[in-house]
Amino acid sequence: MTGRYLLRRLLDAVLTLFGVALVIFLVLRVIPGDEITARFGIEGGALTDAQIESLRSYYGLDQPLPVQFFSWLGSVLSGNFGVSVTSGNAVSELILSALPVTIELAILASIIGTALGVVLGVFSAARPNSVADTAAQGFGLLGLGIPNFVLAAAVVAVLSAQFGYFPSAAGYAPFFEAPLVNLQQQLYPALVLGIGLAAATMRTTRSAYLEEASRDYVRSAKGKGLAPRRVRWRHIMHNASIPIVTISGIQFGYLLGGTVIVEQIFALPGLGRLVLTGIEQREYAVVQSVIVVIAAMFVLVNLAVDLLYARIDPRVNLS
Repeated sequence: MTGRYLLRRLLDAVLTLFGVALVIFLVLRVIPGDEITARFGIEGGALTDAQIESLRSYYGLDQPLPVQFFSWLGSVLSGNFGVSVTSGNAVSELILSALPVTIELAILASIIGTALGVVLGVFSAARPNSVADTAAQGFGLLGLGIPNFVLAAAVVAVLSAQFGYFPSAAGYAPFFEAPLVNLQQQLYPALVLGIGLAAATMRTTRSAYLEEASRDYVRSAKGKGLAPRRVRWRHIMHNASIPIVTISGIQFGYLLGGTVIVEQIFALPGLGRLVLTGIEQREYAVVQSVIVVIAAMFVLVNLAVDLLYARIDPRVNLS
């Protein structure tokens, strides 16, 4: 059954990615401007009609939209993501340069958010209606209510005013070239994103814990004289892990493409910042390709989470 389930999910993933590619292709065509505008800017007004038509033919803009779409899609499937108009670099090179930055940020933020959220959720649920429970739920409301960009701007303001730290003052240091500098640059944005993740994870953990704690097997375990810590982590949390894995997987997928503003504030050259720059410069090839890559990673993360269910709980039937 797992093979059939995997095949069906892969087919769903292909259809989803096709839909994402089609939507982003059409949305970008609604935005004023094109590759010619991106390359020549205000100087494009000096071009003659013949030059403009020649350029439109060169970039394929004179073709009907369906032809443009399937031509671009065919190139992507063959591994050719196109060329950046403004920089002249291959889009695949830009993606490969930005991808490790975003993946590292997503991993660090997920570790911080999941660890903090699970600990606070268990701490809160183990003492329902107590002061600790109220404080933990207050943290959850604040974490969900404060936008990431507001918290990021506040962190940068405090760091610059108190410690003279400016994220954009120095260039980005890749991990394998300068690990300590790299972790320093990634730590603050990871903390900002991790707080929001921790709030959602805390609320999910608390709800799942309270639901499992009321079941008969927990009362039986307590009646046998098992230590509270063993009951809490060995029994309750083991069976409450599926909702936690679900929310963690969704949030990790979101981080792969939802860190645009945070990357911009902390001057991280990740996929989010690459998309933002591409939109500003009307880089069709860059924006389309990056979003398709982000969508593909999101789909794969969700598929991995679904397959992980069966490993965590044998009762889950993937069929």
